[in-house]
Amino acid sequence: MRLLKQLVAVAVVAFAGGAITGAVRGNAFLTLVIGVATAVLAVFVYARVVRWSERRAPVEVARKGAVPALGRGMLIGAGMFAAVIVNIAFSGGYRVDGLGSVTGAVGLLGFMAAAAVTEELLFRGVLFRIVEEWTGTWIALTLTGLLFGLMHLTNQHANLWGAIAIAIEAGGMLAAAYAATRTLWLPIGLHFGWNFAAAGVFGTEVSGNGVQEGLLNGVTSGPALLTGGDFGPEASPYAVLFGALLTIVFLWLAHRRGTLVPRRRRARTGAAATLSQ
Repeated sequence: MRLLKQLVAVAVVAFAGGAITGAVRGNAFLTLVIGVATAVLAVFVYARVVRWSERRAPVEVARKGAVPALGRGMLIGAGMFAAVIVNIAFSGGYRVDGLGSVTGAVGLLGFMAAAAVTEELLFRGVLFRIVEEWTGTWIALTLTGLLFGLMHLTNQHANLWGAIAIAIEAGGMLAAAYAATRTLWLPIGLHFGWNFAAAGVFGTEVSGNGVQEGLLNGVTSGPALLTGGDFGPEASPYAVLFGALLTIVFLWLAHRRGTLVPRRRRARTGAAATLSQ
């Protein structure tokens, strides 16, 4: 029941904010303001619903340490995408044809902030966290990662490989980042840094949603196996490789810190319980 309450509460904010943001996408300033407002409201609603449904403090979105964690996440996300696009460029699959649009990038700040916050609250804050309590970290990471990838099949230029790539490089990595830190701020920052670097800086596709107008007029060309094709660099093998490596690093940190949740073992009943006495 608490899973449903939290999902519904955050989803309502996400869909309402997404609808309004989509309606004003032509106005960069309004898109920025509404996107940031959606992100802030989503965190507020999530925190209140967690307090109400679980009778605890929502420490995963605590204000203390939020800014440094967000900053680290943004640096990791942007750095990871930069590494991907540099490798694609060296292979001849990406080039810059001049400058793009500053106003377009400003609008994308708000759009990507809303997307990163609401998706992380839904998938890592609600689904992963609660499923992890039932099944342990490994199963929860696998299940929610797959679901996160499949969700992207609804995008305009989506394909099965793109969804699988997202499940590995993002679904698994972002859940592992939460498991290692037990704060949602780092995966939120990572998610935002990756998306904004892709669209707002390098001007590439993000998960098949359409070409974005960023600071650079980026052009991808060549085999889709290398560049990710219409889905964008997220379907590139470089993105999958770097995402998988970061997932391993975060899981290693979680193991060292003792923050991995083991799978629950059901108490034995009946004859098995009797034999154990």
